[in-house]
Amino acid sequence: MNMTFDLAGKVAIVTGGSRGIGRAIALGFAEAGASVIIAGRSAEQLEAVAEEIRQKGGSVLPRVTDLTIPDDIEGLARDAAETFGRIDILVNNAARSFLRSLLDLREDGWDKIFNTNVKAVWLLSRAVARLMIEQQGGRIINITTVGAEKAEPGMAAYDSSKAALKMLTRCMAREWAPFGIQVNAVGPGLTRTSFSEPIWSNPDIEKHVTSMLPMGRIAEPEEIVPAVLFLASDGASYMTGHTIYVDGGALTG
Repeated sequence: MNMTFDLAGKVAIVTGGSRGIGRAIALGFAEAGASVIIAGRSAEQLEAVAEEIRQKGGSVLPRVTDLTIPDDIEGLARDAAETFGRIDILVNNAARSFLRSLLDLREDGWDKIFNTNVKAVWLLSRAVARLMIEQQGGRIINITTVGAEKAEPGMAAYDSSKAALKMLTRCMAREWAPFGIQVNAVGPGLTRTSFSEPIWSNPDIEKHVTSMLPMGRIAEPEEIVPAVLFLASDGASYMTGHTIYVDGGALTG
């Protein structure tokens, strides 16, 4: 069995692929030989990542996509299949959050988080799964968080949405396994991205937060990528419905 992260000839979609963990995953897939479709809302940011991939000899399609618009979701799946002929891997990485207490969070804020973090994942996964069924297999990898397991002040809506995503991962895995589709998740701990910048940009806050982590530091986006590559590779041929946490030991306490 080939246990290396060789994705030559594979086609992968990465949502939220213009920055942070999504950017790192897109670059990792390209380096492993996959053709990559990167989706996001900023054409400028997408093109910057696409150019990085092209300069390394990779094949890439940047596509501006609003995952709260069903037509955009269907169009993303359709364009990817029409451009590359198939879709082998889908990484649902795009997410939304607000730092608000449950008492202060507005109803539309709750809806925006769940529409992006759960509903859009279901809709895009469903669109891609229909194509994967025709080609008799594929991999779907959802990016969740340690917050799916551990409540964090001010993050109730985000954490709840990611807990829902963990269960959605299991449900999709259960229903789609007979079609050769494997569905797993990767749950990062605190990672140095623009998403978490309010924490790591303040030395005092970062020191306090990292003091509670067994490994004593925040992850870099590139450290999340190997787990995603593994789930997309032949090495994970008998895994479905699971979440791998890459958290520096955050969930051990």
